Amino acid sequence: MKTGIIGLGAMGFPIAMNLHQAGHLVCAWNRTHATAETLAAHCDNLEIASNPAALAARCELILISVSADADLRQVIDALLPALTPGTIIVDTSTVSSATVRDVAHQVVAQGAQFLDAPVSGGVEGAKNAALAMMVGGDATALEKIRTTLQVIAQRIVHMGPSGSGQATKAVNQIMAAGINQAVTEALAFAQAMQLPLDKVIEVVSSGAAGNWFLNHRGPSMVRDSYAPGFKVALHHKDLAICKRMADDVGMSLPVVEMTLMHYEKLIETGYGDEDISALFRLKKP
Repeated sequence: MKTGIIGLGAMGFPIAMNLHQAGHLVCAWNRTHATAETLAAHCDNLEIASNPAALAARCELILISVSADADLRQVIDALLPALTPGTIIVDTSTVSSATVRDVAHQVVAQGAQFLDAPVSGGVEGAKNAALAMMVGGDATALEKIRTTLQVIAQRIVHMGPSGSGQATKAVNQIMAAGINQAVTEALAFAQAMQLPLDKVIEVVSSGAAGNWFLNHRGPSMVRDSYAPGFKVALHHKDLAICKRMADDVGMSLPVVEMTLMHYEKLIETGYGDEDISALFRLKKP
């Protein structure tokens, strides 16, 4: 299937590389043209579109990977004039369910299909084609493109109508906040107890408290290394979306609210572009 991608950031670039290696990618567009040119240098015969509409004219499937609700709305506005019946748009960004429902309505009005398909797995998952993808929208449209999506995602699950993918991603981000809080706090406690942190990670990770974050971020935290990964500023943005969604249904999220405050401190002190494991900076003795 002729596939194009819009957005070549930390997630979009490796996604594009995997699509190219599998023979699906024909076109790309990025707001910063130099990044698109870098991709083209790695991908033979890849066309760099002059704008999103030009990309839409070449592609049956369009993947979007941008940072925020406003970015997605701008991209959709640029795509709409060039959409044709049968085109399928898959947005892998993390945005609000309300935004998804709005843009999906616009896309469907043009005879095309829109799937909200946020992903989990971080930069490592994107590079290794091992992402988890949670999809909202038309199930039939998903089945048409599943083979292509399997090039970038290890697990693809249809969650329900438009917005369901983003609601599921919100669940993921809330859990990630809680795990980050628990792991960083526990390792700070271990350090205060003057325990050897490498041995703590080794033994705890093999028991009931073991988890991906401890295994993959614990050793780097011990070395005071916080290369992303998943940036503090981006998780802060996602958790703010989660809080708004919870407020809409009259629900409180105490762990999310605490994590937002902690992330704001990190951002204010210049650590917003570090991995979320930088929370350890605030907790260690």
